[in-house]
Amino acid sequence: MQTVLIVILLIVTLAMIGVILLQKSEGGTGLTGGSGMGGMMSSRAAANLLTRTTGILAAIFMVLCLILAIMSGRTMEPKSIFDTDSAAKTETAEPMEKDDAPISQ
Repeated sequence: MQTVLIVILLIVTLAMIGVILLQKSEGGTGLTGGSGMGGMMSSRAAANLLTRTTGILAAIFMVLCLILAIMSGRTMEPKSIFDTDSAAKTETAEPMEKDDAPISQ
């Protein structure tokens, strides 16, 4: 399920990048002229459509991110440092023999 949502998130992200790159820059020098959409619709209608599409894609992106965050939090089991196998590792370690003990004088 998470894989499907991640793929959908990737598609939405790429679509949002494309729509943002299609939008006309507001801070440019204005040398481009022309309608930008090939006369299909006015520049104001195209700007409204692209702005609305960007907003919808951003909302879908946020919802998908929240869903994925909630799903990943539920699948993780809470872990404690006391639940590790360190106790089992110390039991299997070889005990120190008397000959190996440091000599104290």
